[in-house]
Amino acid sequence: MKTETVIVVAEDDAGHFALVKKNLWRSAVQNEILHFNNGQDVLDFFFADDNAPRMAPDTPYILLLDIRMPKVDGVEVLRRIKSDESLSKMPVIMLTTTDDPAEVARCHDLGCSFYIPKPSDYNSFMECVEHLGDFLSMEGLKVPLLQPPVESRKSGG
Repeated sequence: MKTETVIVVAEDDAGHFALVKKNLWRSAVQNEILHFNNGQDVLDFFFADDNAPRMAPDTPYILLLDIRMPKVDGVEVLRRIKSDESLSKMPVIMLTTTDDPAEVARCHDLGCSFYIPKPSDYNSFMECVEHLGDFLSMEGLKVPLLQPPVESRKSGG
């Protein structure tokens, strides 16, 4: 994956985010990593709320998305992103403690790229994220460039 690809991590648990960031870097991921601790902030970022940081046009993004988050849950974030023509091709990796088969199926039906249950054991969680980092750091991994969402462009944002 090219270092221009921005990794967006939507995770409300600060400890989990710190482990994700640390272990991605340990596995040679040198990309910019943005952190949002609730689903609404993720939507504001991608859908260009005037009071929030905004996605940059012609930039590839990957979203690591937790399901259980405040304000807007990860399933709704996934639904909104995958239903927008401009964002639908963005890889979304569900990284969550929820391993209910019905929830896994629902996220795949909505278009997630991968679904990775977070192990509850600390060492297993670190190893899981390190393997994810190995995958993301693959040189040939292609991530699509994105434009601001259709809904933002219509409103002039």
